[in-house]
Amino acid sequence: MPALIGQPTRIEAAGNKPKQIEEFIGRVNSRHAHVSIARMISPAGWVEPGQRPEFQEISVVLSGTLKVEHRGGTMSVTAGQAVVCEPGEWVRYSTPDGAEYVAICLPAFSPDSVHRDTDA
Repeated sequence: MPALIGQPTRIEAAGNKPKQIEEFIGRVNSRHAHVSIARMISPAGWVEPGQRPEFQEISVVLSGTLKVEHRGGTMSVTAGQAVVCEPGEWVRYSTPDGAEYVAICLPAFSPDSVHRDTDA
C-alpha cells in the first residue's frame, strides 16, 4: 500500500549561515536507508565545508545557482539543471546568490558517511 509522507522533517545544516533542509525521504523522516530526498532552501552567501561522501548525490536546482567546487575546478548549476556527484569525490557546495534545490542521496545521507573536511 502506498505510504503518504505527510510532511518533511527539518534537519540542521552544516555551513556558515542557516540553511533550511526539509527531508521528505531518508533516515530521519521515513526511516529509509537506501535513499534520501530533501528540499534545500539556501541563502545567499551560504557555503559548507568540503566533503568526500560515501553516497552519490544528485542535486536538481529549482531556482538560483548552486556552486559546486571539485578537484577539477568549479561549476555553476542553475535553475532547470542538475549535477551528479559520485561517491568518494571531493566536493564543496555553496550558493553565492541563494538557491532552492532538491538533493537525492543514494544510499541515504548520514552524518557518519559525509566525511566533511575538518580544517573548515
